[in-house]
Amino acid sequence: MAHPEALTDAGSGRIDTRTEARRHHDPLTRGFASDNYAGAHPEVLAAIALANGGHQTAYGGDVYTEHLQHVIRRHFGPRAEAFPVFNGTGANVVALQAVTDRWGAVIAADTAHIHVDECGAPERVGGLKLLTVPTEDGKLTPELIDREAYGWDDEHRAMPQVVSITQSTELGTLYTPAEIKAICRHAHERGMTVHLDGSRIANAAAALDVPMRTFTNAAGVDLLSLGGTKNGALFGEAVVVLNPDAVRAMKHLRKLSMQLASKMRFVSVQLEALLTGDLWLRNARHANAMARRLAEGVRTVEGVEILYAVQANAVFARLPHEVSERLMKHYRFYFWDEAVGVVRWMCSFDTTEEDVDGFVEALRAEMTAFA
Repeated sequence: MAHPEALTDAGSGRIDTRTEARRHHDPLTRGFASDNYAGAHPEVLAAIALANGGHQTAYGGDVYTEHLQHVIRRHFGPRAEAFPVFNGTGANVVALQAVTDRWGAVIAADTAHIHVDECGAPERVGGLKLLTVPTEDGKLTPELIDREAYGWDDEHRAMPQVVSITQSTELGTLYTPAEIKAICRHAHERGMTVHLDGSRIANAAAALDVPMRTFTNAAGVDLLSLGGTKNGALFGEAVVVLNPDAVRAMKHLRKLSMQLASKMRFVSVQLEALLTGDLWLRNARHANAMARRLAEGVRTVEGVEILYAVQANAVFARLPHEVSERLMKHYRFYFWDEAVGVVRWMCSFDTTEEDVDGFVEALRAEMTAFA
């Protein structure tokens, strides 16, 4: 019997035991569309290779997932428990289901990822009602929460049960630990739990220069969607339960939501690689620094307006639509609001100073030509 890795050369009939992969892209190509565009950090890839080989118990019974719990508790306290999942949407949907009843609702900013970027998954998969609030900077406040935090005894209205905030926000802004503590206190006083979408939590911690626990469990957050992909992982996030008293049926909800990985060790080992040492922080600090460099350069280009405080790894700007379209032919990025010419530029762990400076000069040239 041939080796299971053997391949047959159809032309010659020979058996070739090599597996040949071909590169289909230019590895020097970079853009500013999303930190999801970046590859995986080499240390994360090395960790995946380390976990490969031999057999390990499936569905989270492996030693890597077990060790991840110890790592998570060092960051988030002794009661924390991590439930690895495939992606951020899955993390958010599973987390929110775990703290709502069938008649429950979630209060969130109108820019929140769960509202504008998840294809209705919280509603269609999670069966949730989202109560969204307009904000100036992507951040909720106790006063804004109260616009939707009412009617608990009204059977005609979905019951507000959760406040979901994002750190850093979809607009690249940051909550201070004191602001999150005030939100948690306000929500808990009204019988609601608090969920934090932390797809870019590392960038927030790096920018604030505080441990992640400072604005999560120490501030009163009940559960967290912990990001990995945007910070150098190949794939994988986790729901981190911070307050077990407020959360129920996580194991069952993860499976029901199709987020239970059979070979979970390959998700867990990536999060372990990021969080055991300071890789998560190094990656986030670098991405943030590149965003600051980008913002500083853009401010020298006449006719381009930066819209929000650049506090993490995102830069939002307004410029002529025609200039953006020409620039997109050389650098990938997105319109955030195409009707008014607003764009978003994201930096990642592998963005270089040369990438940023080259982009700024290309922008300057296009603006000069447009004028």
